[in-house]
Amino acid sequence: MAIAQQLTSEHIPEKIPSTMLAAVYRGINDVRLETVPVPETGPGEMLVKVHTCGICGTDLKKIATGSHSAPRIFGHETSGTVAAVGAQVTQFSPGDRVMVFHHIPCGACYYCRHKTFAQCKTYKKVGCTAGFEPSGGGFAEYVRAMDWIVRRGTVRIPDGVSFEQACFVEPVNTCMKGIERLALKAGETVLVIGQGPIGIILSILAQRASTSVITSDLYEQRLTISKAFGLQNVSDGSRSDVVSETRKQTEGRGADAAILAVGSNSLIRTAMDAVRPGGRVLLFAQTQHGEAQFDPAAVCVDEKTLIGSYSASIDLQDESVQFVMGGEVALEKLISHRFPLLQANEALELAAHPKPDSMKIVIQPGQKGQP
Repeated sequence: MAIAQQLTSEHIPEKIPSTMLAAVYRGINDVRLETVPVPETGPGEMLVKVHTCGICGTDLKKIATGSHSAPRIFGHETSGTVAAVGAQVTQFSPGDRVMVFHHIPCGACYYCRHKTFAQCKTYKKVGCTAGFEPSGGGFAEYVRAMDWIVRRGTVRIPDGVSFEQACFVEPVNTCMKGIERLALKAGETVLVIGQGPIGIILSILAQRASTSVITSDLYEQRLTISKAFGLQNVSDGSRSDVVSETRKQTEGRGADAAILAVGSNSLIRTAMDAVRPGGRVLLFAQTQHGEAQFDPAAVCVDEKTLIGSYSASIDLQDESVQFVMGGEVALEKLISHRFPLLQANEALELAAHPKPDSMKIVIQPGQKGQP
């Protein structure tokens, strides 16, 4: 695709087809490329032609565990072009370049009043679909944004900002929420375990809060990538013990805070051991129910705090949009593989079993060639 086509709002109207391709979830580890109807839009709704949709770890866990009923079309880190608008939609027009959130809270319930937006019933009710039950829908050629998403969860992409950069708004928002929950203070030392794309974003945001960041990963290649984003203080988990290394850098105390950006429950104990008495540990990737072992005396006697953070915050929407669209960090450089929709299963397989040098994996329905 020519740069001018990707980075500006110029649009040539095109006929919307009646059917489209989509990667349809049919059961545990069963995703099939199917022809499905293009979703119809009602009053206040909008149809978006998908350009880029990032693959999120939560999509992968839903596919692998069968936690959701089938059939569904996943994918929620979506950017694209408005293809059609329903009656009463006045703020967007066909041809506008946008990214869409899939969750937006009601703003009035008990959980919204207490700023726990991810627990709001309206928030849990997904507002984007490519058909079947609403579940994101970005792994398809078109996605329908429902009325409350059009009103409060759709963001126009400025000229000069790529679709690839824009698809990071939702994951950046979730990371900002985690950093806010951790309540970092300038001058603190923060350990970030895991340097995949989310770990790198969390590290960047922690460093942005004027903290000293130690990054850790088992793969040297990922630490090299994180260095390219200005994260120079690395601990190679394949060569040294991250707990010992963290204490060595903090006069034996341990980090003030640790962020676990890897979905491994066995590392919760590592993160707890790496922080000082009175320190905090943020669980960011523990999105699957189960059991984990840790020392309860570390919480009681050592006064260490376990903190959870899940999904995005409407309160951080403007800040996350400004961070991404303003180009403070070229997040699109985190994308290592781009797959056409026809190769959706290959994309999902690589994302579920990442290689040392694979980072953000995206699906681009309009792409014809190889990744």
